[in-house]
Amino acid sequence: MLRLYHLLLGSILLVSIPLGAKFLLPQFSPPKVLKPPTVAKLANPNEGNIWQKILVNAAAPTNWQVAACEGNAPLLCVSSKGKRLGTVEINVYPLANNEDFQKKLVAVGIPTGSQVDYQSSKYQTQVLPALKAWVADHYAAFAKDRQSKYGKEINFSAYPPQPVPVGKLQGIRYGFVELKQQGGVQEQHIGHVAFDGSKLYVITTAFDPSTQTGKFEKLENLAIFQPYLYAIAADLRLPQ
Repeated sequence: MLRLYHLLLGSILLVSIPLGAKFLLPQFSPPKVLKPPTVAKLANPNEGNIWQKILVNAAAPTNWQVAACEGNAPLLCVSSKGKRLGTVEINVYPLANNEDFQKKLVAVGIPTGSQVDYQSSKYQTQVLPALKAWVADHYAAFAKDRQSKYGKEINFSAYPPQPVPVGKLQGIRYGFVELKQQGGVQEQHIGHVAFDGSKLYVITTAFDPSTQTGKFEKLENLAIFQPYLYAIAADLRLPQ
């Protein structure tokens, strides 16, 4: 029944998005922003795929499989009957190399280098505005890039950020969809971001023909997997 439900959900999404999404999803007018600073990712070429360490709940639809991809790339593989359907990517950004997020933390009362009790209600309340500010910058950067790339051919609509657990960390779920003016979906992105006191974790997947990793080839498969991704993110072994 769960498999049938999500197949129906995927079918409804494909039919309804071109007709109604631009009216149902919040509209987003990209503000003028500077290009966000380049932030170095955590380099761990000898430590293997991080998903091998943090994946706890390999939730998946019937006859689908979820497991860390082979190799060192930080990818989670989603497959069915031996065929890869998509991947989920996680990137880890050390706070020491991320001056922009340091400023966001200071702005909400979390000084750089402070000892963080990530389970305290006070900390969770403090860190949320910093994460929301990070998401706002992320949206603005994407909207500006897509406006430059597609012009008026695409309607960019951002989802309202939602506070959610990412493992034992306070996180934010976010995403956006790009709708073709002539109907249909150009891109859809889903992400989670969380902070453990020293590292920023960014988990992403998408339906995006221009992306090489962290993507699904078919929009309907992304729609089917979406609630399972939420369950996976909530049960990750984070912080490490």
